Amino acid sequence: MPVPSKERVTELISDLVHSQGYDLEDVAVNLAGKHSAVRIMVDSDAGLELDAVARLSHTISEVFDSVPDFGETPYTLEVTSPGIDRPLTHERHWRRARGRKVRIDLPNETVVGRIGRWDDDAVEVVIGSRSGPEVRRVPVSDIEKAIVQVEFSKPDPRELELAGGIPEGRVSPSDSDISEEEEVVEELDK
Repeated sequence: MPVPSKERVTELISDLVHSQGYDLEDVAVNLAGKHSAVRIMVDSDAGLELDAVARLSHTISEVFDSVPDFGETPYTLEVTSPGIDRPLTHERHWRRARGRKVRIDLPNETVVGRIGRWDDDAVEVVIGSRSGPEVRRVPVSDIEKAIVQVEFSKPDPRELELAGGIPEGRVSPSDSDISEEEEVVEELDK
């Protein structure tokens, strides 16, 4: 029996993930001949720590082992954070990325700035100008695509202040380097 579909995996783990305090961001099931992969992306307002991901990975593995859906088919279970290149599509993504640099594609322009406060109608974006950083409100309905950008230098402290700071539990762009931009991942081979 092959590895179950994305929909079935989601059905099996959705309540479990939520009960552990995480949002189930995505499930990917990749059939690869005799050895498949199940990738589960989770996140929370407080971010993810490797120990928590390992515990969640083992708990999910126990759920998979308790149902006949997986049969004897070998697979790799990967529990991971969504990563920095995930498009910002939900309010929680914007809230968790406050203070980060973002590229926002609008119908007639692209805006690059630092994510500020969010409300139901618009997101504040701190953009640089000749006179210093300023806040621009971007209507949510105008956003075609938005992706957090990797930063290689420390952000302007004034920009972070105007953006409303970094959410508690999240890594500050001023403290991060490229290694901290990598995803938190726990893999189990079954």
